[in-house]
Amino acid sequence: MGIYGALATAVTGLRAQSFALENISGNIANSQTAGYKRIETSFVDLIPDAPLKQQTPGTVIGQSRGTVNDAGDVVSSANDTFMAINGSGFFVVEEQIGQNDGKAIFSGASYYTRRGDFDINKEGYLVNGAGYFLKGLSIDRETGNVSGSVPEVIQLSNAFLPAQRTTRLDYQLNLPQLPKNAGYDINIPNSEIMDAADYIATPPDITASVSGAALTGTDNAATVMQAGESLTLTVGGVDVIFDFYDGNAGAYSGSNIGIDVQTATPVDINSALANMQTALNASGVSGTGDATIGINGSGNIEITLGTDTVTSFSVADGTTGLGLPSGVNNPVDSSLAYRVPTIEAQQNSNFLADSIAGGAITVYAPNGSPVNVQIRWAKIDKTTMGGVDRWNMFYMANSEATGSQTMWINAGQDYDFNSSGSMSPAIASITLNNLTVNGVNVGDLVIQHNAAGVTQFADQGGTAQVTAMAQNGYPAGEFISVTINEAGRVVASYTNGQQVEVAEVVLANFNSPNSMKRLDGGLFAATSESGEAILDGGNGILGGALESSNTDISEEFTKLIVTQQAYSAGTRIVSTADEMLKEALNMVR
Repeated sequence: MGIYGALATAVTGLRAQSFALENISGNIANSQTAGYKRIETSFVDLIPDAPLKQQTPGTVIGQSRGTVNDAGDVVSSANDTFMAINGSGFFVVEEQIGQNDGKAIFSGASYYTRRGDFDINKEGYLVNGAGYFLKGLSIDRETGNVSGSVPEVIQLSNAFLPAQRTTRLDYQLNLPQLPKNAGYDINIPNSEIMDAADYIATPPDITASVSGAALTGTDNAATVMQAGESLTLTVGGVDVIFDFYDGNAGAYSGSNIGIDVQTATPVDINSALANMQTALNASGVSGTGDATIGINGSGNIEITLGTDTVTSFSVADGTTGLGLPSGVNNPVDSSLAYRVPTIEAQQNSNFLADSIAGGAITVYAPNGSPVNVQIRWAKIDKTTMGGVDRWNMFYMANSEATGSQTMWINAGQDYDFNSSGSMSPAIASITLNNLTVNGVNVGDLVIQHNAAGVTQFADQGGTAQVTAMAQNGYPAGEFISVTINEAGRVVASYTNGQQVEVAEVVLANFNSPNSMKRLDGGLFAATSESGEAILDGGNGILGGALESSNTDISEEFTKLIVTQQAYSAGTRIVSTADEMLKEALNMVR
């Protein structure tokens, strides 16, 4: 190789160290550049082809080695639109190539960067410090799902968010088993119950009754009441027994209603039942004076206590075919159990005393007008009165009503509860049709309880305990700010308190990120060596944060010292080769 070869090799060394110095200087210069990825220098020796005994070290060249997959430190930022990537991947951005009628025109090509200092420009685009526009996937406001799979430049709108009418009210509560409303008096039985008679003209109370088998009145009574059988009515605790003719004994006992007493011949069912009614009316037992026993309009035997609406009775049926069910038969006090459809303004004081508060909530009409919905609950029946534990829900329809004008409206649903405090049957939801409050129409409103959302458990205070009350409407709102959430979604905030996800930032990953081509502004382009971009959702994006340069100043200064010494050593080789050449030339003299 000789002196000239040594000189040429030394020059390649100087060139390679100069290249390393250039990279070091670039790294130090960009130590404060957001998202910057330092460049390392790799030295590659070039060995000339030579016999085994004549091999030489050869020359050297400097090559760049990327550190794209080495993350920089993540620091917090007061700017909510700044983003950092916690892990691998790149933001997808696009370059603006001009304007048309004041609107940006884009190149259509996607580039990639880790520089996340995005801010909103005057047109609503998210632009980073290098002037590149962020791309993402739009979000369907109705479903909250990403729509499409091709990233587009994200543009935010500062227009008002339209009002949304309230269509659903999530409402859950516990009603007290004993409501201690203003009208409740421990010394007055049933004083906690709302009496419909105080508000409307109710139908008369209904007497206790029982119905049995279908009968044909002209049939022989013996077909359903055989000799030796009996029927017992217990009225007000007193037994009234009907015995049927015992032919074998040849005697009559009790009322002997199975035959004609005078002729000792069988009678038909109508006559037998008439005999029973006569005997019952004449028994002297309280409540039986105008009791009835006969076949009703449906063809079934029926026993009632006539006009007595207080006394209850029970049946013990020992006959072949009357089919009267055993058990207690109670009168129905319809004045208490009857549902009151509306409450007039002049009845408001009584109603407030007969009911308990069930909470209030503001809902919204289609134009965004707020509507205050007040709810009250009234217990209208209970098991100790012979009925079931039953409640009705009311809402205030007109707070300014006077006189006979309607102030409160019944929701139109009976809420019945069993002994365990659960609704029976369960009511998952009800609908208030065409809800109007104080003249403002909201429309149909679904009140969602869920299957076990309303209960009746004992409560010491005797008040309703609301456990859930939320609605899905809101008024119009003005755009105020943008943030990035943990899922990498761009969230717009409005003055009405709503936060709307408008786009999802996507991340691009590459099989060989260090093989991407570097461009100005911390930008990278895909190459055949890096592979195509693999797009993924925005998980791993940190809002209000920024990735710093991955340059370590102390490490760069260390490499700077080594490079300087290597360059100085290379110059000594050049000097030495020069001296040797001079000596060789001087030999001619």
